[in-house]
Amino acid sequence: MATDETRLLMLIDDEPAQSRFVSALAAREGWRTLVVASGEEALAKLAAPDGADVHAVLLDQRVPGEDACELIREIRTARPDVPLLMLTASTSPLLAVEAMRSGATDYLIKPVAPDRLLAALRSATRAEAPRDELQPMTEKLPTVLDFDAMVGTAPPFRTALAKAATAARGHGHLLVEGESGTGKEMLLRAMHAASTRAKAPMKLVACGALPATSLESLLFGHEKGAFAGAFDRQTGLFEYCDGGTLLLDDVDRMDLSLQERLADVIESGIVRPTGATHGFRIDVRIFASSDLPVEELVAAGEFSERLFTALSATRIHMPALRDRLGDIPALTRYFLAKIGEQPGLFHHSIADSGLTLLEAYDWPGNVRQLQAVLFRASVFEQREALTAHSFPQLSQLLGDSPDRGESRARGLGVLLYTDDGNLRALEDIEADIIRLAIGHYRGRMTEVARRLGIGRSTLYRKLSELGIDNVA
Repeated sequence: MATDETRLLMLIDDEPAQSRFVSALAAREGWRTLVVASGEEALAKLAAPDGADVHAVLLDQRVPGEDACELIREIRTARPDVPLLMLTASTSPLLAVEAMRSGATDYLIKPVAPDRLLAALRSATRAEAPRDELQPMTEKLPTVLDFDAMVGTAPPFRTALAKAATAARGHGHLLVEGESGTGKEMLLRAMHAASTRAKAPMKLVACGALPATSLESLLFGHEKGAFAGAFDRQTGLFEYCDGGTLLLDDVDRMDLSLQERLADVIESGIVRPTGATHGFRIDVRIFASSDLPVEELVAAGEFSERLFTALSATRIHMPALRDRLGDIPALTRYFLAKIGEQPGLFHHSIADSGLTLLEAYDWPGNVRQLQAVLFRASVFEQREALTAHSFPQLSQLLGDSPDRGESRARGLGVLLYTDDGNLRALEDIEADIIRLAIGHYRGRMTEVARRLGIGRSTLYRKLSELGIDNVA
């Protein structure tokens, strides 16, 4: 509904169909859309008196092509405050890095899901500026499909992985629950890769990204002439994945009528395309995920009880990152190693001040958000180690001096870097290791020396040289 408060989105795109799609989508959230067909026209509009009314810019990278980053810099110069999102068909992390360094706020890969685009617009324009930078950008990095990529030692997380690994080798359907960003999709893919159907067809469907009618045709297929616009027969994913696995992400966002139809297929093993007179038998294993506790949705009448029964023989809960904060150091180092492998980036380490800051945040976006924040910090940090200064948005949210005591209690132990990102002196690190060992083995110096791989006399000499109190 248009009001005086309606925000104006400038869309730089010369493709009419996509312009209509984006405009209609943005209108759902109260945006008016100004479509321009070239970078030159966009810059002219921004320089005009009414250019100040533009609240966000969405640029299709195809329009300026190789000059996209130059256009981003020009727009950023003209309007340093306006959020700028780039839409592209390229999956190159190098392009993401260049676009962000040029001034892009976010980077969306086509085909972009409607909810992802709307989420990016919301995040880029919300009032709380520090959170503007904490956006999901996991599509910039390749997805690893095995359990080895699931990093963490927290008991609830290891329990979930153990249950998933066992279930993967079975034959039944299953349901993975957990907040957005906890790694449900990654777990679904890892389970398929570890299953007996790993070499059979597999498709992942984002149930929340499609209208009900489109999702219905995608899953079940339709016959030619089944409805207005059905000019050809469409093979559904149940038919395509026969003998394989269908991954249903965000199944809780599926329309109730489709949930009931899905329950029919699971119970009977027969799928009938829309408009078909007869169905056919299929053998498809379903791995589903939900951001919300499905049992509660069933109780509220918002989810099919039959579908829940069909999927819930095995239920796996992925814990939120705030419930496994002790995994942040290992996750951070894992993500930094993966980010460092991408073109245009190099491998960063993490200083104590940076890690302390990460551990002090509650991560409402969970592991996906942690990865996004590390990716953004790696893009802009020129020093070898990420420090607290590498995360200005988190620093602004949390203040300049989050408590370090909790980080140490979670096992950070020996600090390798000073707050400015430089390595500490070797003797200082050695002294910390010895102190840590003495505390860990409760002053049993013979055991300390044995675990450190040195003689007892050498240990006492080092205590003296390093000025460590003799606590034996």
